[in-house]
Amino acid sequence: MLLVDGIKNKFKKREMGTQYRTFLQCIHIDLPLLIGILLLIGLGLFILYSASNQNPKVVEQQILHTGIAFFVMFAFAQIPPTSYQRWAPWVYIVIMGLLLAVLIMGHIGKGAQRWLNIGIFRLQPSEIMKLSIPMLLAWHFHNIHLPLKSKTILFSGIIIFIPALFTAKQPDLGTAILLVVAGSSTLLLAGLSWWFIGVIITLAGLGTPILWYLMHDYQRQRVLTFLNPERDPLGSGYHIIQSKIAIGSGGLFGKGWLNGTQSHLHFLPEHSTDFIFAACGEEFGFIGSIILIILFMFIVLRGLYITINAQDTFTRLLAGSLTLTFFVSFFVNMGMVTGILPVVGIPLPLISYGGSSMLTLMASFGILMSIQTHRKLLTT
Repeated sequence: MLLVDGIKNKFKKREMGTQYRTFLQCIHIDLPLLIGILLLIGLGLFILYSASNQNPKVVEQQILHTGIAFFVMFAFAQIPPTSYQRWAPWVYIVIMGLLLAVLIMGHIGKGAQRWLNIGIFRLQPSEIMKLSIPMLLAWHFHNIHLPLKSKTILFSGIIIFIPALFTAKQPDLGTAILLVVAGSSTLLLAGLSWWFIGVIITLAGLGTPILWYLMHDYQRQRVLTFLNPERDPLGSGYHIIQSKIAIGSGGLFGKGWLNGTQSHLHFLPEHSTDFIFAACGEEFGFIGSIILIILFMFIVLRGLYITINAQDTFTRLLAGSLTLTFFVSFFVNMGMVTGILPVVGIPLPLISYGGSSMLTLMASFGILMSIQTHRKLLTT
């Protein structure tokens, strides 16, 4: 009897587990990805409370941003990948129109013209373009025969660099870089040859003097500061020097939560936005920073798993591009905070205070969940 009861209990547990997975599939939520996002956002709120000098209003506003972002993620997860495929060209055209409108009549804030004032909220079209570029390229590559030909690569370059130049003109170099990354990663996943990659790198090197001429003065200053922060320790080099001091002073285990001096005494600038990783390193040390990186990499690995198991060219390229863009976002932020990359104004995903980038990022997670859950529904 005990053996029979044990077998019955096992079957009941399996049945409950199957029903639970079926429910998650029906609402198009990928549980491992959701767990990774929740852990990262929870840790981010924990860090933000201290980095904002224990300001509850900042945390409350971030929770509001998070709630809206989760709604966006859930909404995007319900849309089947076939719909994204149909909409891809039209979404790109509309966002390009909005980018042009930003340059003509955009709202100016903090010295940049990046937003359109729609009345109840301000829209930043360049953020949506981070989704639109890989979506359009994935749609295009799905409809042609791979491998890529020279005409296709040229066409793809135009699709990538026109919105990137418009975004850099605002000026918003950080988002412009991510637009190039989003498009380039799609090209790379589509089978761009290493020979062509070598040619692009060579041309980029030859075009560096032209790029230097086109850059704004503050952007040139950032590059010079990256090469030698000590040349102006109280001016342009102040940010990165204080960031290094904060991270270094954390040691192995950190000074403890709420005990950071660089951020609380306002030595560390932008300590709740772009440089929040430095505040994390000071309070939680090397161990805390590694835990944060592990959570980021867990999400990246889940995204790559979804990419590998995608059913067609469109979903595979789109999922891979969104995952690699997320990876580059946190890699560049951590790189600029630790001094191995120039400061380009890219926030730490899901950790830095702000709403625009979080909305776009959670929308991309919603697309990843849509690709994964709709694939499972089709194969069962």
